Amino acid sequence: MACRWASWKGRLANGFPMCINHLARRFIALALVVLPAMASAATWEHEYGTLTLDEPPRRIITLNWAATEALLLLGVTPVGMADKEGYSVWVSEPALPDGVHDIGTRVAPSLEAIAELKPDLIVTSSEMAPAADLLEKIAPTYVISVYREGSRPAEKSREMLLTLGAMLDREPRARDIIADIEQTLEVQRQRLEEAGLTDRPVALVNFLDDRHVRIYAPNGLYQTVLNGLGLSNAWPRQGNFWGFSVVGLEAIAAYEDSRLVVISPLLPGLAENLAASPFWTYLPPVRNERIYQVETTWPFGGLFQIKRLAVQLTDSLIAGGAGNVR
Repeated sequence: MACRWASWKGRLANGFPMCINHLARRFIALALVVLPAMASAATWEHEYGTLTLDEPPRRIITLNWAATEALLLLGVTPVGMADKEGYSVWVSEPALPDGVHDIGTRVAPSLEAIAELKPDLIVTSSEMAPAADLLEKIAPTYVISVYREGSRPAEKSREMLLTLGAMLDREPRARDIIADIEQTLEVQRQRLEEAGLTDRPVALVNFLDDRHVRIYAPNGLYQTVLNGLGLSNAWPRQGNFWGFSVVGLEAIAAYEDSRLVVISPLLPGLAENLAASPFWTYLPPVRNERIYQVETTWPFGGLFQIKRLAVQLTDSLIAGGAGNVR
């Protein structure tokens, strides 16, 4: 029945015309359906725009190891990831559960493999910029670059973990992880201070061959570890946006008072080659038996690599140095 505002006389106890009351009930009923959906949807900004999710995603694909690490820390296993085999070699912790699909390399993942897994979220970085539109057609895509020009890796890793925690309705867990890492740094720092081992600077390196190393710079992720442990970086120069520089062994010779910490893995036969190398045996850390070694950590990862290196570095420094790698 149509309501004719000029002639309608019927009123209810609340004073409203009956037709208005009827419309109000219909509006309320509609609101009860629409508002919960609006309330459950959330939007996040990222490097390429915005991302809206109606509910926490359940099938997530990660296109770099820092993102994979963040999900695993939150207790979520990605349905698919890039370069699965390499993760187990170079990252190792947090461990990757069984059943994760490999969708190709980190630089050229298979869009077909991604689409077949029917993800409801893809996590990537600006390195995949050329494929951003194609990824967005498959599933909502969250773009965050821990490593890019001008970025601060530790801060961006923290941002990624907290944002994914919010998306997955696991914010308390994300904050607990951050608190645990901060506590780990404090505990390891106290161990070094009690042992009197915070006085000499530390140079962190990976060997590329028996003459060249990748040395980690003050703008990299590992600087957060050194800062947290109360240690100074022996290498004072800024590196590339990944946080390292490639130098010859002779470049380290000027830093006579430093301790040299070698990060695994090592090349086969490296110890023998170095023992016969005048470039190596000439170095002050070698002559003074200040060579230390730690297990593999991924220098281009996320927050967990800070914790992993902090514990290993502290253990290695307390155990004492040697005149060569093992």
